[in-house]
Amino acid sequence: MISLSRIRALVLKEIRQILRDGSSLLIGLLLPAVLIFIFGYGISLDLKNVPIAIVMEDNSPTARDALAGFRGTEYFSPVQASSMAEAEAMMRRREVDAILRIRNDFSANLLAGKASVQLIVHGIDSTSASLAQSYAAAALEEWAARLKDRGSAPLSSPASAYAEQRIWFNAANSSTWYLVPGLIVIIITIVGAFLTSLVMAREWERGTLEALFASPVRPLEVLLAKIIPYFVIGMAGLGLCLLAARFLFDLPFEGSLRLLLISSMFYLLSALGMGLLISALTRSQFLAGQITILVSFLPAVLLSGFLFDLRNVPPLVRIIGHLLPSTYYMDLLKTLLLAGDNLPLAVRNCGILALYTVIFFLGALRASGKKLERRT
Repeated sequence: MISLSRIRALVLKEIRQILRDGSSLLIGLLLPAVLIFIFGYGISLDLKNVPIAIVMEDNSPTARDALAGFRGTEYFSPVQASSMAEAEAMMRRREVDAILRIRNDFSANLLAGKASVQLIVHGIDSTSASLAQSYAAAALEEWAARLKDRGSAPLSSPASAYAEQRIWFNAANSSTWYLVPGLIVIIITIVGAFLTSLVMAREWERGTLEALFASPVRPLEVLLAKIIPYFVIGMAGLGLCLLAARFLFDLPFEGSLRLLLISSMFYLLSALGMGLLISALTRSQFLAGQITILVSFLPAVLLSGFLFDLRNVPPLVRIIGHLLPSTYYMDLLKTLLLAGDNLPLAVRNCGILALYTVIFFLGALRASGKKLERRT
């Protein structure tokens, strides 16, 4: 039978160990703040200050007006080139990433309704090239819309019709809003799995578990005593991440804070349980750390939907991604922060996270019990 007094004594012992060592507090509290600050400000999928060579073969006022969207904007850094040969040489030297050419018949063709500009993009980085093309097309569409509003566009020109665009669930149209929820998932994965994966392995190395095995404590009591302090530290780290997301990156909290915290508790418990299972199966801190990176951190970065949509990957990779608890928390956290409450999604994903928690804890309990039997 589980004894609450024994659990309380073990928890107090674990708290004293944490305060005496201090490394767990650094991992649980300082690491989340540092990571979300560095990743949040350092990682961005937005493309800004793209150096672009402007070749003006037509110097008419209309042609110069067409380039207004490329000047005075954070997306482009225009550089004047006297000819296409000079612009191509700049592209080969990687001094510019794109060339915009206004041909000498631009104004005449505009009156005839068939004007066009030539855009050449450096294609080594396909993602950046695609974004540069999109930004350039948007700048030209904006100019065409202004031309139409002034009544200067011929009826047959593309400026006579344009699309009105709206973006839902990311009003800032910023990749930071997309990345920060994923960063929170990665940070909670690191904190939760690492905190507990090194705990029992460290005690095996130091031999401090021998005293516990000689006492009347049960394996379940030892696991609960390990989990409770680190759960509190992990939730404190989550709180720091959420505060940074709201006040540093202006992330909207569209959903219920209560639902967000409940789902975060389930995921943190599953991460802690995974770390406990790894810790119970290994007796080396080095080995536990390496396994934790392989089975928690790397899959959470690559296969959870953090960097790319899982619907765009091969079926086998998609199946592997949906075997990870981080995938379900990633989906739920992005929905709660950016879109709002989605109760069916929350119930389903929280249920899956709870199932993972039970599986990891039972696995850790069984592995710890076997080690206890072997030692006694």
